[in-house]
Amino acid sequence: MSSATPLLPRIAAGDELAVRECVERYGALIWSLVRRWSPDPRDADDAVQEVFVDLWRSAARYEPTRSTEAGWVAMVTRRRLIDRLRRRQRAVELEPLPDDFDLAHDEQSDDARDDRVERARAALRALPEAQRTILELSLLHGRTHDEIAKATNTPLGTVKSHIRRGLQRARAMLQHANDLHQATDATNEEHDS
Repeated sequence: MSSATPLLPRIAAGDELAVRECVERYGALIWSLVRRWSPDPRDADDAVQEVFVDLWRSAARYEPTRSTEAGWVAMVTRRRLIDRLRRRQRAVELEPLPDDFDLAHDEQSDDARDDRVERARAALRALPEAQRTILELSLLHGRTHDEIAKATNTPLGTVKSHIRRGLQRARAMLQHANDLHQATDATNEEHDS
């Protein structure tokens, strides 16, 4: 494979024939790597497709003086597979609700939920502005750490520190509020009986 004429510079130049040749030349290499990394055969098709798309997009970055073309293709494949593995590990597994699940409307539980929501909002409001802003971007708007760093013009390490410290502080405030709430409920129950 490595003695053949490089295809990636041609792909970077928009040569469609080179794209087909790349699939023929490196398809077996990519499939062999994907099969090792993908536990689900159905997932392997998607992984191979992602790898080839990544190759088309990044073909211009290939430097023949730094590696063989096959080595570069293998490196791009491994990176894509590692990204996919990390996404799978971060994905939340959802469980379907049972068929007989009934979402009952319970006024008392609505009040309890509203109370918990208000305590969480109060904990967020009590945080320093920088921590609150970054936590809201992360938790309420689903932004990644990188996106928050760019949006707030804050170093990535500082963003991570604000999130970690903000969560610790909010958790401590919520725990304290919950303890007070439970103590108040216990006192009220004693007076009622």
